[in-house]
Amino acid sequence: MGYFHEGHLSLMDLLRSHCDTLVVSNFVNPTQFDKEADLAAYPRDVERDGELAAEHGVDIHFVPEVEEVYPPGSSTEVTVGAVALGMEGKYRPSHFVGVATVVAKLFAGLRPDIAVFGKKDAQQIAVLKGMVTDLRFPVEIVAAPLVREPDGLALSSRNVRLSREDREAALAISRGLFQAAMQIDAGERDAQRLEATVSRSISRLGADYVELVTADTMEPMSTLNGPAVLAVAAHVGDVRLIDNLSIEWDDAKPKPDRGLILDEPSRLGTLH
Repeated sequence: MGYFHEGHLSLMDLLRSHCDTLVVSNFVNPTQFDKEADLAAYPRDVERDGELAAEHGVDIHFVPEVEEVYPPGSSTEVTVGAVALGMEGKYRPSHFVGVATVVAKLFAGLRPDIAVFGKKDAQQIAVLKGMVTDLRFPVEIVAAPLVREPDGLALSSRNVRLSREDREAALAISRGLFQAAMQIDAGERDAQRLEATVSRSISRLGADYVELVTADTMEPMSTLNGPAVLAVAAHVGDVRLIDNLSIEWDDAKPKPDRGLILDEPSRLGTLH
């Protein structure tokens, strides 16, 4: 949705060597926001984004107007199933209808062969993989690593809205996830204990949820026994942040994926 950071740029770099034409869409999609204030506050700087996209080999920087994506009188929506009911779907009931609808429009209009999305939005990836399968879009969905600041904060366009104090408080989210990762490495498999570790870490924040779910269906797990996501959403000041720990499996053992951590602080984290 724009205001690119290193996480977005890593998606461009990942696909650049795998495609003849690299397209980046840049559209703050109004239908996936549940609050007008959040939509209005979302950071935007199309000129800056275009310069960054060009630096990373993007051939087409697609920046449509709202009327182009949603012509007057348009009423068709893409609804999704049980994968969208929990977590983000519970707290933002219309969110994934907006996501699925706009991505379906982008896929139909741009006709990509491959599309990449970041793992920070793990539930979104599961929703879109289901949509592509159900609607027979000839698109391969690739999940790219979550990218973090050196101190562990997951990159988000919303981070620029955090005050210095709130940004420090937000580190409790990744700190809790990393603590849970250490527990998993030590043999912990009980979902409630893993969730409790994260909940304790973010106890001073306004948490919406902390859940261990299956990686493909987003169904709650009682025991960690396959690919999973330990997901969290919390309010830091007036900014809502999401983060997660992706848990893959290697030789029948869980392998927590903490994401890619930048070597130095992001230089793109301030509004122009």
